[in-house]
Amino acid sequence: MNLKESTAQIGTSLRSLLEAINNKPAGIAFITDESEKLCGVVTDGDFRRMLLNGKTLETTLGKSDFGDYVFAKQGESVQDLVKKSNKKVRTIPIVDDQGRLVDFFRYDHRVRMIPVAEPDLRGKEYEYLSDAFLSTWISSAGKYINQLEDTFANYCGVDYGVAVSNGTVALHLALKALKIGEGDEVIIPDLTFAATANAVLHAGATPVLVDIEPDSWCIDPSEIEKAITTKTKAIIPVHVYGQPCDMEAIMGIAAKHGLKVIEDAAEAHGAEFKSKRVGSFGDIACFSFFGNKIITTGEGGICVTNSNELNERMRLLRDHGMSKDKKYWHEEVGYNYRMTNLQASIGCAQLERIEKILESRDEIENTYVDLLSKYDFIEWQPKLTDRRRVVWLVCALIKDGKRDIVMQTLRDNGVDVRPFFYPLHEMPVFESYHHSSERATQLAYRGINLPTINNVEFDTIAAAFEKVNSILKNE
Repeated sequence: MNLKESTAQIGTSLRSLLEAINNKPAGIAFITDESEKLCGVVTDGDFRRMLLNGKTLETTLGKSDFGDYVFAKQGESVQDLVKKSNKKVRTIPIVDDQGRLVDFFRYDHRVRMIPVAEPDLRGKEYEYLSDAFLSTWISSAGKYINQLEDTFANYCGVDYGVAVSNGTVALHLALKALKIGEGDEVIIPDLTFAATANAVLHAGATPVLVDIEPDSWCIDPSEIEKAITTKTKAIIPVHVYGQPCDMEAIMGIAAKHGLKVIEDAAEAHGAEFKSKRVGSFGDIACFSFFGNKIITTGEGGICVTNSNELNERMRLLRDHGMSKDKKYWHEEVGYNYRMTNLQASIGCAQLERIEKILESRDEIENTYVDLLSKYDFIEWQPKLTDRRRVVWLVCALIKDGKRDIVMQTLRDNGVDVRPFFYPLHEMPVFESYHHSSERATQLAYRGINLPTINNVEFDTIAAAFEKVNSILKNE
């Protein structure tokens, strides 16, 4: 469009103003002075009020005919422009350093970021949810809870599943079931979501943060060995970003030192180490069913195990520590960590399609690699021998300290992108638990997660990356 067609100068007639309002962006005219500096904005509503106040089409436009207005400076991000928009302010003029009108931003319902994650709900989720709703079994009992526990445990290749309200409490429940608490140390990776460390602290134990392998990005078995003390009671290997840990080495260390193993598989549903699914190695494994995970129940999680003793203990603790044989008789202090039948119904439908969901995510990642590998500033998450990595979120590493520029440029062009988790030891709340972290720190500040959703708008993403490439070349 010709921006001048929507511009009117102070002193022009209201007839000319009406012509400007009628041009794109319809319903608004930008008012400038003789030097083309922006002076104000007049809407069609403002114009109607002028006529109602007795002005005619031949009346000239003066400064008293418009008041305060919202504008933006050239170079402001899309995010900042959206923040300035609201139901009343849809069109924002953009000015240069001299205040001259150079462009405008128009906000409508279609302006949005391509999200990093959203659930894939194309199966029987609504059908099962409706069934659970109509059954009136909407709380912590119902057929879908039992079905989810049994089918997910079977999917992982273990005997028992205990559904819980989220992935964090799954970790806490596992620690309490294994009687890990005050005075005990639990070795975890420095590169993981904070829930892993939080669960250890909530159990009263001490997390010990160790470094990661450079290729898998998972906890380094050699660093586990270095961190073991007489207080060490457990290891929590995290299958981070869908990559399985070296469970053979970790289970060997655990057997050698008499340690418990709790797998944190929140991001790795379906991943395999040497053709055996994660979740089937440790004493207990914990999964998250949060809305951005590979399969979801909205909020929710599950603990899986091969031990009937641990299964029974987790069920006891999950339900307030209440005896299963004597109602309202509490054998010990427990928790309300139960999942609802409504949530479980969604999970059952998700689980029916998990392999198709994983295949779809693989295709998304492969498309990214084909589309963007021509750029020398990006690397992809490794695929390792003897490990089936699953795609939770598409992961990439940005070279040469340029990650923040890449992220901001993508966001400015409508593509949401997330940084990797911060190394835990850098946060004051966790810094005293630091043991080793060199590779975790290096990796954390290079990593990004790209949109991993159905119907990814790859044309938009390709255009955004071309702008990234241009910016980096001109630095």
